[in-house]
Amino acid sequence: MKIYQFIISCLVLGSQTVVAQNARFTNQGVIEYEKKVNMYALIKDQVKKNSDRSYYAQAFEDYQKKNPQFKVLKSTLKFSKEQTLFTPIEEDVVGSGFFDFESANQHNTTATNTNAGTVISQKKVFEETYLLKDSTRKINWKITNEIRNIAGYDCRRANALIMDSIYVVAFYTEEIPVSGGPETFSGLPGMILGVALPYEHITWFATSVLDQPVTDDKLKAPVKGKPVDSKQLTAILKAATKDWGEWGQDSLKAFLL
Repeated sequence: MKIYQFIISCLVLGSQTVVAQNARFTNQGVIEYEKKVNMYALIKDQVKKNSDRSYYAQAFEDYQKKNPQFKVLKSTLKFSKEQTLFTPIEEDVVGSGFFDFESANQHNTTATNTNAGTVISQKKVFEETYLLKDSTRKINWKITNEIRNIAGYDCRRANALIMDSIYVVAFYTEEIPVSGGPETFSGLPGMILGVALPYEHITWFATSVLDQPVTDDKLKAPVKGKPVDSKQLTAILKAATKDWGEWGQDSLKAFLL
């Protein structure tokens, strides 16, 4: 009986070794993400915060008649072993008029050096363009056992809190051993293919992953913009939005994400 159990154990270990040896890891490529914003939920939140609810409620009804629930935006992430470049795909998207939330737009082109822990992000803020140079955002991720398949990759869930109040759910895959992700989301032991901000009503999910060589010239960081670091940009934005009430706070959050 003991010999039988020993043989079975050897077979199991052997099969696990073969699987590990045959596992294919993607070290370079291009990921396409789809950002979805639940506009109806965002507007409902705004109506609740405003004193003139009847006016906003009527505006919301008019919006629902002319617009879909979700605003969809696309972007790409090119990556190699140590570099990533996140770029929004410019589209002819009609503005949302009265309810044109900054969080429902894409402001940033972001280059990250995952080895050095640095980020260069070109941010379009109203009529100005800033070039943010800083260290990568430190996120205290809590990894869970939940698994979800995204774009053909098994991804593990991780949760975190950023900017003191924004709850983040991310799904990363170790099959892409690059600690990157959309926008400035990073810091996990693999590529982030999905991000959800449940209380902000925003998600980013990969729709495709192309496993292909990416040369250094395709990963060049943006260079145009007024140079700032995170503290300087935060001070500028706070000064610009201080008299805007709740709308200003929402805009500030969106620009700093």
